[in-house]
Amino acid sequence: MVDDPHQSQAPRDPLPPSDRQDERDLMVEEQMAAPTDRRAPVVEARVLQAMRHVARHRFVPADVAEQAYDDSPLAIGGGQTISQPYMVAKMTELLELEPGDKVLEIGTGSGYQAAILVALGARLFSIERDPTLARDAQRRLAELGCAGPDLHLVCGDGYRGLPEEAPFDAIVVTAGTPQVPRPLIAQLADGGRLVFPIGEEELQTLVRIRKEGERLREEYFGDCRFVKLVGRYGWER
Repeated sequence: MVDDPHQSQAPRDPLPPSDRQDERDLMVEEQMAAPTDRRAPVVEARVLQAMRHVARHRFVPADVAEQAYDDSPLAIGGGQTISQPYMVAKMTELLELEPGDKVLEIGTGSGYQAAILVALGARLFSIERDPTLARDAQRRLAELGCAGPDLHLVCGDGYRGLPEEAPFDAIVVTAGTPQVPRPLIAQLADGGRLVFPIGEEELQTLVRIRKEGERLREEYFGDCRFVKLVGRYGWER
């Protein structure tokens, strides 16, 4: 169990730039920065730089490491996946993060999205339901120098969020849900952004909800496919 998220190593620069750097540069240029007929480019320079910096192949099982920079999700065990690189970048861009923002991530998975958020200067709280994935993510992030006082990993049900740590400037949900997760909206700060996929089990729509006082403003960013969020506001097991 990851039951003490405050015990972590001091941060250091994660991964040497030569570690498959050419593949990351190509991933960013071809999958994210260039517009296509089916998806809008990622244009935020800080997000693109974080995607170039964090080595995705260190967050996937060894048997799929060669496919780490392909334009697709990959299985990481426990019925979960590491999201398609473009989707990680787009969701991160939609969060509109500034250094020091307090962020909640629902679904740590392998820890890749968490590493991207930390690279952008987020004060991150990340929840993972699967104890094995949670332990592996904490170990991996520490080994890669991403752990530190601004990263807190929690093992638990993400559907309830972390009300004891609210409010958050931004919340990202990395699993599909059939309905708006109301507890997470309640945990947004005024001006906060919630980014999540909503829809059916096989196909969802990427949504951003911005909290503006008592008003919620919704924006839609096209189709996506995620594994299911399990829990009260997702699909019950």
